[in-house]
Amino acid sequence: MSEKNRDGKRTARERMAVEREKQKAAEKRRRTLIVGASVVCVLGLAAVIGVVAANAGKDKSTGAGPAVAPSGAKGKDSLAIPVGKDGAKSTLTVWEDFRCPACQAFEAAYRPTLHELSDAGKLRVEYHLVRLIDGNLGGSGSLRAANAAACAQDAGKFRDYHDVLYANQPKETDDAFADNDKLIALAGKVKGLDTPAFRKCVEEGTHDAWVEKSNQAFRTGGFSGTPTVLLDGKNIYQDQTMTPAKLKQLVESAHRG
Repeated sequence: MSEKNRDGKRTARERMAVEREKQKAAEKRRRTLIVGASVVCVLGLAAVIGVVAANAGKDKSTGAGPAVAPSGAKGKDSLAIPVGKDGAKSTLTVWEDFRCPACQAFEAAYRPTLHELSDAGKLRVEYHLVRLIDGNLGGSGSLRAANAAACAQDAGKFRDYHDVLYANQPKETDDAFADNDKLIALAGKVKGLDTPAFRKCVEEGTHDAWVEKSNQAFRTGGFSGTPTVLLDGKNIYQDQTMTPAKLKQLVESAHRG
């Protein structure tokens, strides 16, 4: 074999070796990003739990008058906003705070799967809205956003507006959701939601007392932080092996019976 051919083959091998190393590095970065995202989500939850423990009792209710549940609310004291069909064999219960970054992380990771399963009639999601961050960091953004989401439920637009709120979530320490005008402006991203009835509901805080009641139910329910996610009563958010794919498998298995 000529020296030229040997050099050519050696160069080709070297290029292949370099490419393999690039692929290994890319895969390592991908795994690191996935693990990192999970850690951020867990740390976000841990931070919320820590702040709750440090500030227990500091949250003061601002809701006044009777608790007015949004249209279609279900469960004990009508505190759950349902998404999905009544006949679904699996129920996912989600306790969430629109200012909570860990809640946003959960939504970003699981939203496509939850939409797919609920649209297929295999899963019913019941959302419970709370305001832990208001009590821990001050402000009223959690309350105002939860009330606005309940107003969206009255209009039959809860899921879409719910997703818009998380897509536009401010930093945890930024109480931007306390501004009703901002919440109304975000309603413009949901077709047909920005109506006089919705605006009045938001501005008058129609469901404030209902949100407070839901928040109290969370505190007395023995839950430690948001999000709390239960699949047919079992806390799956604490399951470090849980993924959207695993959740889908569990729900589809239950659906097949």
